[in-house]
Amino acid sequence: MVQAPVLSTATELAQLAVDLMRQAGCDYGDIRVCETRQQQLMARDRSLHTLQDNISSGFGVRVLVAGAWGFAASPQQTPAAIAHVVQQAVAVAHASRLSQQEPVRLAPVEAHRDTYVTPIVTDPFAVPLETKAELVLSLTEGLLSAGHSAVTRAWAQLSFSREAKVFASTEGALIDQTIYRSYPAYGCMAVGDGDAQSRSYERSPLNCGYEHIDREDLLSQVERVAAEAAAKLQAPDGPASEQTTLILLPTNLYLTIHESVGHPTELDRVFGYEANFAGTSFATTDQLGSLRYAAPWVNFVGDRTLAAGRSTVGYDDEGVKAQRWPLVQDGILVDYLTDRETAYRLGRATSNGCAFADSWASVPMVRIPNLSLEPGAAGGSHTATLAEMIADTESGILIDGLGSFSIDQQRRNFQFGGDAFWRIERGQVTGMLKNVTYHSQTTEFWNQVDALGDAASWQPCGTNICGKGEPLQFAQMTHGCVPVRVRDIRVGRAV
Repeated sequence: MVQAPVLSTATELAQLAVDLMRQAGCDYGDIRVCETRQQQLMARDRSLHTLQDNISSGFGVRVLVAGAWGFAASPQQTPAAIAHVVQQAVAVAHASRLSQQEPVRLAPVEAHRDTYVTPIVTDPFAVPLETKAELVLSLTEGLLSAGHSAVTRAWAQLSFSREAKVFASTEGALIDQTIYRSYPAYGCMAVGDGDAQSRSYERSPLNCGYEHIDREDLLSQVERVAAEAAAKLQAPDGPASEQTTLILLPTNLYLTIHESVGHPTELDRVFGYEANFAGTSFATTDQLGSLRYAAPWVNFVGDRTLAAGRSTVGYDDEGVKAQRWPLVQDGILVDYLTDRETAYRLGRATSNGCAFADSWASVPMVRIPNLSLEPGAAGGSHTATLAEMIADTESGILIDGLGSFSIDQQRRNFQFGGDAFWRIERGQVTGMLKNVTYHSQTTEFWNQVDALGDAASWQPCGTNICGKGEPLQFAQMTHGCVPVRVRDIRVGRAV
């Protein structure tokens, strides 16, 4: 008996899977061999509450047989497991054909053979746990000791991940990627007079090393955060109902972009393939190239090449090279977020690279990339600094940070809150408010933007907890944006 060779690397395992998929007669097949390490530290008040350091590894095989998908996965990274999982995936594809209404077809892609590693200065996993624990405890201690007696609760966290994956396909692709991500955040709560109000601060999650954990910056914001939590507790409630002008800082606006521009332009939602977590989309393909999504001076771009962007990679999970492209140009809807399947159905020559799976055990799906609001044109009549926007506002509300939000099943009507609010009167910020929400309809809101910040005010903000799909998957992305002023928006009181 000839003994099977020992396959010691992810690349060798991936190549074995590709050979077996070809032998099985698959129209197409790919494999992702992944190892993800995730580390989180969290302090609550004056104690270290959470310390997690987990590694998950395995592989997922996806095949296309007679126009139907099959997928299977395993944590066992052996030749025997590869053979078994390929066989399972092929069997699933054959079974899927029984309910397949039309065959799946894929937009073509170049078969890349490449390596990509997130540029970092300091490996976050090389930094001692003691250093990280000391920092989160220093932050909570600072919040509780800032001299504001109403501040009685505090929290701080550091999160890191390293995702290593090898992608190979029957088309000849072989791509090795390592993605690093880092994220610090903290906040506190002030309590009194039957009320509780919170305030937080974060350095937005980015694809960086430990250099993103700027200790000096984090500690320098502690006094302000604690003071604003205490002031918010004493602030008057926002208006019960009022039509007003809003000035939204990037730390608030990015979530509005995410929900009202990002998810509605996911092409699987548009086609009705996906409806979990707030449904499908109003931005149907018959409106492509004609829908007045926003004011003519408003532009949105998808960009998986953005430096340190949370969704920045070399290639997506179908081997499509990272790229940058317009979604809303001069206010008009001009493109969507696609994978290879939806790109083919749309009639595009190639995908723009938005396929992502959150683990080796998950199936790739269309996910929001880095999706950013472009700054106002230099010297443009609708471009202004934040100070100029405030000075030019007779009456309005300035909003910073995140609060509650909701959006309907077609991504039309929405409501957003915030973390801090200030009243603007006669061109001056006059004092804090609390419990404010704003309400609008997606295209009405973006068409009522009358001022955009300049390039100097652009900030990379974003999230690491975007949920989609069933079973649930999490993705992360950056929404770069500038301050904006939006006229005639309905605000109400959060209850």
